[in-house]
Amino acid sequence: MSHAAAKAPLGVTGRVVQAAALAVVVGLPLLASMLVPQMRGTLGVVSAIGFLLLAGTLLSELLELIGLPHLTGYLLAGILGGPYLLGLVDHQTVEQLSPVNTLALALIALAGGAELRMDNLRAQARTLAWATLIQSVGVLVIICGLFLLLARWIPFAQGLAPLALVGAALLWGTLSVTRSPSALLGILSQTRAKGPLTDFSIGFVMSSDIVVVLLLAVVVTVARPMLDPTGQIGFDDFRVLGHELLGSVALGTTMGLIIAAYLRLVGKNLLLVIVALGFGLSEATRYLHLETLLTFMSAGFVVQNLTRQGEKLLHAVEETGSVVYVVFFGTAGAHLDVPLLKAMWPIAIALAGARALTTWGAARLSSRIAGDPPVIRTWGFAPLVSQAGLALGVAVMVERQFPAFKGGFQSMAIGMVAINEMVGPILYKFALERAGEVGAAEHGSGPPPAQLAAASPLTAAEPTPPPPSARGDGAASAT
Repeated sequence: MSHAAAKAPLGVTGRVVQAAALAVVVGLPLLASMLVPQMRGTLGVVSAIGFLLLAGTLLSELLELIGLPHLTGYLLAGILGGPYLLGLVDHQTVEQLSPVNTLALALIALAGGAELRMDNLRAQARTLAWATLIQSVGVLVIICGLFLLLARWIPFAQGLAPLALVGAALLWGTLSVTRSPSALLGILSQTRAKGPLTDFSIGFVMSSDIVVVLLLAVVVTVARPMLDPTGQIGFDDFRVLGHELLGSVALGTTMGLIIAAYLRLVGKNLLLVIVALGFGLSEATRYLHLETLLTFMSAGFVVQNLTRQGEKLLHAVEETGSVVYVVFFGTAGAHLDVPLLKAMWPIAIALAGARALTTWGAARLSSRIAGDPPVIRTWGFAPLVSQAGLALGVAVMVERQFPAFKGGFQSMAIGMVAINEMVGPILYKFALERAGEVGAAEHGSGPPPAQLAAASPLTAAEPTPPPPSARGDGAASAT
């Protein structure tokens, strides 16, 4: 896959110009809303997208000076202009941005599926199997236990009967198992990383969506009689699960074959075609009660592994540049309920910190059992900290299934996800830098074996195993 040339670093003058431009982009709408109060919060959808694109891009470039990833700038731009701070983008506009946000997520999933190559998955089968098992079971069990210990300080858990409290803990543990494919691909798009850690990150995080869907169906079925005395364990949930999984894969496979045929026979204006399919199929999946992320991941996977058009697809999605990520994470920042996070920050930090620590411990254990190279033993936990849309989707579904929580479950989830959404990308970018994989895709090879060994303190005590084979011609960049 081709990549644009690396950007030349800007000098002091360039950064000053960017700072001035950011001040203008934020200051003019703010000044207008102060002079004409009726205009406050009335940017409109098109203007809101323009604001998020400009402010997010400029802020991300400025934050790059202190080593923060671009995603942090996109999130902060959304928070700054959102309804809870400056109010340049009001609640109604944020809700109207949902279709655009869904399209962005669809394109991210399509690129993510195209990054899953069968040869890499086969090479990492043992690593991925152990990581999936230990991460899923370990995080679920430990976070459940912590939830029970902290229940007296969790607003929606106060007053629940012991059995109902166990059901709520199981649901919260399931939420904690979710990862963020969008954050992963956003960081890889910026860093153009390549190497063992990048390959592991893509394989684990992109496949974790299926694990979460399966786990959620099982836990909801078990928790229902615990939380509702009139409820009972029914197998309808598994029927619905089968419909969701098989239907999503079938629709995604069909879409992938259509895209591959278009690439081979026509090959023009592909970006326009993908955007049109993205809008249409996103609405179709919602109507058919299918999983949008899984559908588009399946489509990308089919194009990459069952046809010869995978590189063309990735190149087409790459043409969107960072626009997809600015829109997705800028909207996520605007959605962030700042007052709620302020009210719940102690318990949210405790739960987020415990999840991160458990993820680290599970990653070290699974890597040691699987015999992974030192770079994965040391940094394999880093891509697993971020959470975003999938976690919030799980929270919405739990609230719909269990109205007794009265919005408390979702509110607490927003608080924890907000913390992970801010910290996770920073941690992953740092890990890629320490592993020596940043920019390696542009040179066609991963970091040298000596650099892999130097990336881990474990190499002082044990020999470095042979490095895995480098990834294929494709890059880790999603855009």
